[in-house]
Amino acid sequence: MWREETEAMARPSEPPLEDWATVPWRKLEQQVYRLQRRIYRAAQSGHVEVVHSLQRLLMKSWSARCLAVRRVTQENRGKRTAGVDGIKSVSAARRPVFVTLLRHPEHIKARPVRRVFIPKPGKPDERRPLGIPVMLDRAHQALAKLALEPEWEARFEPNSYGFRPGRSAHDAVAAIYNEIVSKPKYVLDADIRSCFDQIAHPALLSKLHTFPAMRRTIAAWLKAGVFEEEGFLPTESGTPQGGILSPLLANIALHGMEHEVNQLLGRYKVSPHLIRYADDLVVFHSTLDGVLAAKERLEAWLGEIGLELKPSKTRVTHTLSPVEGNVGFDFLGFTVRQYPVGLPHSGKTQHGERLGFKTIITPSKESLNRHRRQVSELIRGHRGVTQDALIALLNPVIRGWANYFRTSVSTRAYADCDSQLVSALLRWTMRRHPRKSRGWVFHRYWRRQASQKWTFATSEGARLRWHRDTAIRRHVKVHSNASPFDGKLLYWSRRLKLHPLTGTLVGGLLQRQEGRCAWCQRYFMDGEAWDVDHYIPRHLGGSDRSSNMQLLHRHCHHQKTAVDGSQASRGIHDSDHVAEERNEGKPSRSVLQAGGGEQSPSPS
Repeated sequence: MWREETEAMARPSEPPLEDWATVPWRKLEQQVYRLQRRIYRAAQSGHVEVVHSLQRLLMKSWSARCLAVRRVTQENRGKRTAGVDGIKSVSAARRPVFVTLLRHPEHIKARPVRRVFIPKPGKPDERRPLGIPVMLDRAHQALAKLALEPEWEARFEPNSYGFRPGRSAHDAVAAIYNEIVSKPKYVLDADIRSCFDQIAHPALLSKLHTFPAMRRTIAAWLKAGVFEEEGFLPTESGTPQGGILSPLLANIALHGMEHEVNQLLGRYKVSPHLIRYADDLVVFHSTLDGVLAAKERLEAWLGEIGLELKPSKTRVTHTLSPVEGNVGFDFLGFTVRQYPVGLPHSGKTQHGERLGFKTIITPSKESLNRHRRQVSELIRGHRGVTQDALIALLNPVIRGWANYFRTSVSTRAYADCDSQLVSALLRWTMRRHPRKSRGWVFHRYWRRQASQKWTFATSEGARLRWHRDTAIRRHVKVHSNASPFDGKLLYWSRRLKLHPLTGTLVGGLLQRQEGRCAWCQRYFMDGEAWDVDHYIPRHLGGSDRSSNMQLLHRHCHHQKTAVDGSQASRGIHDSDHVAEERNEGKPSRSVLQAGGGEQSPSPS
């Protein structure tokens, strides 16, 4: 039924694409980016009518429609997750049909989302609802996001870091460090209760203030309802977690919170400062009264959009001195706290004056314990696999967690994790050879490396990555008013190379390629999917050395494969992905990616 409906809705005004793999993506991306940059500039200047006119033009653009379809059918990690229509994937031959359908959005009827529940990390008894739209709605939402995001990037407040291109959890933590490094402060550590599920639709649509066609489309998505095991349920509030547009809509609903707090104490007094990552926020002030006043103002402001603070996760504390037994706070998996120290170890002001305390940011105990449990369960659950298979399972988990916390004081945490990992691996090896001596087992699975240190490795060269192998480095916060739509592509490409979650291999390739894709020569941008490709394929004798590797956009990798057939002999299709360097994402807190479908946790 679905195929007949889509074929009937398609209009023959645009000729279908002959071959999806030969689409000139570089030209299309340049055209869309130029339009987005014009929208960004018009929004900065306050020309609302120009913004709406350019957004309508982008929504009708063939280039933007192709990019939206490519994102949901090729790049998104939830591309194989079905909505209520049961469609799990869209082949290259049928993607042009979607492009044609998006030319006439008035013929697309919003369908209910399929709701599934996934466990929260570290809390197996609690589950998070995910709403999965149908594939055509995902493509339509991706198209709408291409038009709306540049406008709101020009309007969003500087200390909003969640679900925004070019910003991450590490930028939020760096902003917190800059806020308190020279002076201890009182802190309101707050969390919004069920933010995605409780946003009032009228308040959101009013704040969106977009042109009528876009408003009707978004209202239809919000009111489409959900299907659960019990059947159909209407949606009277909230945005479904799992939709591509949902994170942007949540940010729009929360826009204005920082301004509200900053204006609290008037023109001639020091106002509280708010830093927000999605629905997690902290407010700083030098006095307890200022923080309490900010809390009252926030509760009143949130009530206007149907939200409220969660009492169990909202508390008042201080960065240096105890307040009701609380010192410091946890934010995005990090523990932020200040310690009184002697003058030799004290922090300094910009003028060199001793402060008498030191600001320390470390992995939180909850994040540390959760990671230890994950590694232990992974080892215990794979007692029968080979050594190289176990190493392949452990390395991405260790790399993702260690990279995320590499910007904090993590040396002791890394040592503790490695100590536990050694004990778990020794138990794993002894269990496999109960009749062998401990020395025989040790020399069977442990080998000396060039550094003359023993490590868990195979004779073929597979080596376990230890937490201590990750170098600690300071993260430089993004410029407050910078945006990927401001045209400074080299700045954003360099930030991508230096991002904590960018691995050593990818970082080296980005540096060698000067931040550009080796196929299309376009700069890599935050949020884009990439693949590590071999110049000479491995099945033809190519090595795994970095000199035989290049970094490509994922869609460019698909095009290269179609041209040279380097993967055809192994039966790998254009929708598959074999990544040499995985990124396990953010281990501290499950944050929904901007995409359709069930997805694994990720940091930014």
